[in-house]
Amino acid sequence: MTVRPRWGVTLPLTGVPLTAHRDLVKELPDLGYTDVWSAETAGTDAFTPLALAAEWSPGLRLGTAIVPVYTRGPGLLAMSAATLAELAPGRFVLGIGTSSPAIVEGWNGGDFAEPFRRVRDTVHFLRSALAGEKVTEEYGTFSVSKFRLERPPAVPPQVMLAALRPGMLRLAAQQADGAITNWLAPHDVAKVRAEVGADTELVARVFVCPTEDADAARGLGRLLISSYLTVPVYAAFHDWLGRGDVLRPMHEAWAAGDRAGANAAIPDSVVDELIVHGSPAECVEKVAAYQEAGLTTPVIAVLPTGDDPAEVVRALAPRR
Repeated sequence: MTVRPRWGVTLPLTGVPLTAHRDLVKELPDLGYTDVWSAETAGTDAFTPLALAAEWSPGLRLGTAIVPVYTRGPGLLAMSAATLAELAPGRFVLGIGTSSPAIVEGWNGGDFAEPFRRVRDTVHFLRSALAGEKVTEEYGTFSVSKFRLERPPAVPPQVMLAALRPGMLRLAAQQADGAITNWLAPHDVAKVRAEVGADTELVARVFVCPTEDADAARGLGRLLISSYLTVPVYAAFHDWLGRGDVLRPMHEAWAAGDRAGANAAIPDSVVDELIVHGSPAECVEKVAAYQEAGLTTPVIAVLPTGDDPAEVVRALAPRR
């Protein structure tokens, strides 16, 4: 069965207090949004914004994109997921992934070891734990002894995996409920879709800068691209997508400590592929192009332009 296309937004919005999202979240379904997704780096945690959204708008699907598998113990991760699943039965998606060594080791004191196996083992544990089973298991990358949720959810959440390259994409298709990806252009979707098959839900965060000032959008885009795509997992992803040669000057400047040079080395064409910009109407058309290319669920991440972020989200509602 092919899942139907959806239209999501990343919350919380930059610069907007959590409680100030209430009116917008209540309005999202009427605007045509189906999903709210959170992230977890160094801002809010992934679960609290969704707990608020679950109360404010009971029709939205809620998802984490993503929660790192290393920064919570397995039991705590299951408890957090079960709590959201209780608040939003049948409409919560637990998106998990490896994150990056900077976040796992540099910020959280963890050990970024055997990422593929750790994600696979976490999926296996979560399937059992969220079903209410008592879990005692040696998984390889961690072990669990006599864990059982006191409040197993009546409807276990879907579990999706952050995936950038073939191995993890195939794991998402075979053992999870979908794949979550990031930093790709519409014409990249077909290559990613080929690894997961036609019937697997494919979610992607799409960075949107709704301004007709192309220079400003590209300037912000370059800062983001150099910060993200120099991370080894994203560098390998874009090598696989075919951008290795065009991004090589950026990587060389970054490795030499020349941040300004790295930004300058990113061609306009790459920024325009990876950052959606233009008028709000043009941005909606460009996001829709991802769906037309085979993406199930685009999740808009609104970049700051100086305009009211809530009004921007309203302007980026899907075509009717």
